[in-house]
Amino acid sequence: MKDNIKDIDILCVGEVLVDFIGHQTGVQINNTRDYHRYLGGSPTNVAMNSARLGLKSVMVATVGNDGFGEYIFERLEAIGVNTENIIKLNNKATSVIFVSRTDGTPDFIPFREADFHINEDQISNETLSNTKVYHTTCFALSKQPAQSTIIKKAEEAFNLGCKLSIDINYAKKLWSSQEEALKVIKAYCKFNPLVKISEDDMQRLFEQKLHHEKIFEFFHDEGVDMVCLTLGSKGVKFSQKGKGIIQLPAIKIDVVMDATGAGDAFWSGFLFAYIKEKPIEKCLEVALQLAALKLQNVGRLPDNINILSELL
Repeated sequence: MKDNIKDIDILCVGEVLVDFIGHQTGVQINNTRDYHRYLGGSPTNVAMNSARLGLKSVMVATVGNDGFGEYIFERLEAIGVNTENIIKLNNKATSVIFVSRTDGTPDFIPFREADFHINEDQISNETLSNTKVYHTTCFALSKQPAQSTIIKKAEEAFNLGCKLSIDINYAKKLWSSQEEALKVIKAYCKFNPLVKISEDDMQRLFEQKLHHEKIFEFFHDEGVDMVCLTLGSKGVKFSQKGKGIIQLPAIKIDVVMDATGAGDAFWSGFLFAYIKEKPIEKCLEVALQLAALKLQNVGRLPDNINILSELL
């Protein structure tokens, strides 16, 4: 991470979406009467949070040439995310997702058209050699051609000395099969990414509740050194191969306003501190602070999150 020539702090590759988050709290979609529009997509949230934290953040994604596409460009550019690697398609609509508003893992219905049409031309070797962290998600990897593009470019990034990152936000409804998901996840893990997972994600992926040690073992066996397991209100466990486990409690919150994007906020904080070359425990502390801030805000994080820069 000492390479000062690299001027892109984080390259986020994957889905940019318009989220319609339910206005009623604590009900599933079948009982939600109305929705508010937000910019969404896990890598998009990370790109935006990173820009708010003062990092040089670049988004690689695909939208429709429509009103939602325009809204996405306006929002990203207003925050300072570089949008030069986002393309507009004339024959596909911008992907949208309806999400329930909840204090747990939200229910969602995806309408996907443009988001997974990411092609290799969008990520040049020059961009990769200029990047510190290459970040993606399980959602982004769930459909072709994005899947092949992301894996191929991950390998190129790895060979160019870039640190990889992935949020394994697995959802069964996005994949053709659990076997395919595991195969693709393993292919990405060969490049030793920083891995962010949650207990919910792992239960969905393995279709059973696994001991935390088993989860860590699975990723370490696939070539991953550092695995971050988020435990909701119980905080986080971090396993570094050959170095044991760090466990930290969550920051106590009286009222959870909205859990959507809390995992992305957590990981944005972690990557921010990691890029700043802070010790792992400090990375986790910053991550927990950002997650707590998100839980207290509906939709996006507040604009004043650059206060976190001072915590370092």
